[in-house]
Amino acid sequence: MKKLLCLLLVAFSLTATAQKKVIESKTTFAKDVLQPYVDSGELPGAISIFYNNGVQETCCVGYANVEQKRPIGLDNVYMQCSQTKGFCGVTIAKLVEDGKISLDDPVSKYLPEFKELWVQESDKDGVKVLRKAKNVLTVRMVLNHTGGFPFECSAKRADVRGGGWSGGAPLRQIASIAAASPIMFEPGTRDLYSNTGIDIGAAIVEVVTGMKWEDYLKQEVLEPLGMKSTWFWPTDKQLKKQVEMYDTHDKAPATYRLENGWQQRPYNDSHVFASAGAGLWTTANDQLKFYKMLMNLGIGDNGVRILKEETVKSILAVTTRPNNMGGYSLGLNAPRVDGDNEWFGHGGAWGTNCMVNWHKKQLKLWVVQINGPQPWNDKVNKAAEKFFSQTIDMSGINAYTGRTK
Repeated sequence: MKKLLCLLLVAFSLTATAQKKVIESKTTFAKDVLQPYVDSGELPGAISIFYNNGVQETCCVGYANVEQKRPIGLDNVYMQCSQTKGFCGVTIAKLVEDGKISLDDPVSKYLPEFKELWVQESDKDGVKVLRKAKNVLTVRMVLNHTGGFPFECSAKRADVRGGGWSGGAPLRQIASIAAASPIMFEPGTRDLYSNTGIDIGAAIVEVVTGMKWEDYLKQEVLEPLGMKSTWFWPTDKQLKKQVEMYDTHDKAPATYRLENGWQQRPYNDSHVFASAGAGLWTTANDQLKFYKMLMNLGIGDNGVRILKEETVKSILAVTTRPNNMGGYSLGLNAPRVDGDNEWFGHGGAWGTNCMVNWHKKQLKLWVVQINGPQPWNDKVNKAAEKFFSQTIDMSGINAYTGRTK
């Protein structure tokens, strides 16, 4: 009996970790349009991945470091910036799924300092006019940018050395500063893109779980998906192969940028704090694991389930905002009506982006580290259209295994 039980456990383990087979399309739609820009120096380097139900076009073109002629690759770390928001959304979704949080709970249920908020009505000649907020701030609002918070709180000013997305202060302190500062409008009545709101969401996770948000994220999302290269503090070894930042120019070669005020060197010392609004470093390989999990409605390509299908469908793949506002769910851009042609995902400040369509099992990943004009964008979009419109040869693609509830 023991032997039989062991065999069953081994069989389950193998099934749970089975990989979905990916077939390379052998097409070069993205490379064909991007290579001329690399040759001219306008584009330092880029990664483009189109995925269509098991068939994938992988394009790595140009350089992670132009001066060193170091090719860009799927395992080079880079700043994903605001794509971090979707990771916070997933941690909130897990706690909603577990019945530990309701999206319509008052934030003050978990963070009492938010019980009383003040709306800034005007600011003239340095004199702020405030009034007490009437609406209750909810968990939903801080995750979908309708809470009224500014882009960043005072502790993260980019013009102060050590400030920025990964600098400033721990998440609970950021939340306390935000609660003591004026908000920009009545909660739930408008939208304003805000890293602060997402950080407040992460602070709620800390209160509910009793763990640091980044540790909960690692335990519940990163490690189960096998995302070993994704973290807030890249190692020195990883940074030697990072995708460097460049400023792009109109019809002229891109120029190297040492750093940006929002995410300052050194990238892994004691001035760096985990930020849920922006701050995670990752690789294209790791990013694929996260977004394919969303595309597969909560289950990773390694067979590990992170969220239930209904959780992804109901609060991540569609907007959680009021009807009179644009689409945004929990740290993710999302449509108002989830139809066959609707995509959800997120982008980052230095040009990165990933969007998925769970209905058609499609994905578009884009990795660059640039600031400035991107004249190739329309051509890349047309390349994607060509890829997704082609006839797919499904022979050789194994059925998806490891699907567990």
